Amino acid sequence: MKLNLDVKKKIQRIFLVLICFVILLFQSDISNLKALTMDNYQEKMVIEELRLKVPSDIKAAWLNAEKEIWEPWLSSQDGFLGRQLFWDKVKEEALILVNWKSKKLWKSIPMSEVNIVQKKFDDNVKAALNVRENPFELIYEGELDKQR
Repeated sequence: MKLNLDVKKKIQRIFLVLICFVILLFQSDISNLKALTMDNYQEKMVIEELRLKVPSDIKAAWLNAEKEIWEPWLSSQDGFLGRQLFWDKVKEEALILVNWKSKKLWKSIPMSEVNIVQKKFDDNVKAALNVRENPFELIYEGELDKQR
């Protein structure tokens, strides 16, 4: 009888260990195992995401400055694949998506050069609207990784 009780307890312990093992196995994030390493990430396509406050009454000035200043400059950059401009009438916000061949190429552009182009954009807008400051407030900037 005591032998039966010991066997029963051992089976219960083994069963408990198996249950814990199964729970731990399913708790692990398998998707992390498939994630890109940082080295590979630098070589994959990335989308720059920018959100701006663009009031409806000056939307045309924004579109014009984008076309005259940013479009030609971006087109001359190594790794630039294209961009899309969107405008939300309700929120009066613009969404700019800039496609880059890789994050490495995008981030290799010196910030000093980007700042020069931004100043040209600001000057264009200020002249067009006869204002002292660029009215298009940057709300958000980030990046999106293209998924398979």
